[in-house]
Amino acid sequence: MADIKYQRAKAVICREIGKPVVVEEIEVEAPRPGEVMIKLAACGVCHSDLSATNGTIRFPPPVVLGHEGAGVIVAVGQGVTEYALGDHVLSSFVSMCGKCRYCQTGRPQLCDQAAKAAISLPDGTLRTRDLSGNPLNIFSGCGVMAEYATLHTDNVVKIAKDVPLDRAALIGCGVMTGVGAVVNTAKVDAGSVTVVFGCGGVGLNAIQGCAISGAAMIVAVDTSDAKLEMARQFGATHTVNATAEEDLVKSIRKLTGGADYAFECVGLGEIAAQAYGVLRKGGKAVVVGVANAKDMTSIRTSSLTFEEKTITGSYFGSARPREDFPRLIGLYRAKRLKLDELITRTYTVDEAPTAFADLAEGRNARGVIIFGS
Repeated sequence: MADIKYQRAKAVICREIGKPVVVEEIEVEAPRPGEVMIKLAACGVCHSDLSATNGTIRFPPPVVLGHEGAGVIVAVGQGVTEYALGDHVLSSFVSMCGKCRYCQTGRPQLCDQAAKAAISLPDGTLRTRDLSGNPLNIFSGCGVMAEYATLHTDNVVKIAKDVPLDRAALIGCGVMTGVGAVVNTAKVDAGSVTVVFGCGGVGLNAIQGCAISGAAMIVAVDTSDAKLEMARQFGATHTVNATAEEDLVKSIRKLTGGADYAFECVGLGEIAAQAYGVLRKGGKAVVVGVANAKDMTSIRTSSLTFEEKTITGSYFGSARPREDFPRLIGLYRAKRLKLDELITRTYTVDEAPTAFADLAEGRNARGVIIFGS
């Protein structure tokens, strides 16, 4: 494939904010120096992709969606030595430049380069265009909800070839974000009392992160009984339906005696305040969900001083992708991390509009688009 300039591919595109996604054939340019082309096997349908279509996260259309992808390298650009044809890889929506202060201090999830290249490759250019020749932006430097994608090597992580790619794809966002919020950001102690607000894809992974960490009590909170039942499969010891409680914070505090850690996995300021409210003295609330830019959270300021409670954020599970992705795969191999059970339904690329509708309706723990051979 190195002798071709463009590769045709079906891709899932947001053409207009507030409108359903569309599936189009596009052209993906062959890799330039420092880049690789990936033939995608699978891509998770993440709530962040949905947020790009409804304007919660600002990605100017037209944009090729997808950031939770797994596939095989089919072409390498000049100067690439760490990757080869046939390597199995995951996409990473943080760029990991290795040079900025955040990468240098072990916080690549906050890489300066990633912030500058939200809709393009790190150098600000694109390798995607529609069949009329018009450029197409890409979601978070990836755009992997397509049969082929060209990424910079800073956005790629090599994995072992014996791991099913449809399972491994989930590590690239939902699993890393949820488990990482617990293990990396909060550093939950064994024996702790934990509460997780929201039992979607990220929340379920926060729950199993708490279980992996040895939490003694894991309370799952949601408005859906079906999601709460699934939460038990992932390690929740107790469940609370938020719609059934007149005073949710009071009820959870009565149940737990006050939580050591609470995780907001919905993306609403009001719920972030509830997560903070259920904490005991010295507790930590971690905001994981992506809220609208205008959303606000209000807490009692004096409690920060007198109770030494903490509220903090977690982006991408405070991930160090090249270290954490293989570790998560190791946990999967050891049967300590559930990946198979996360996949509620698979879709063809042509069924992408249905996948997004199902996500919006909360029907799936995780939907996954499977690309044909």
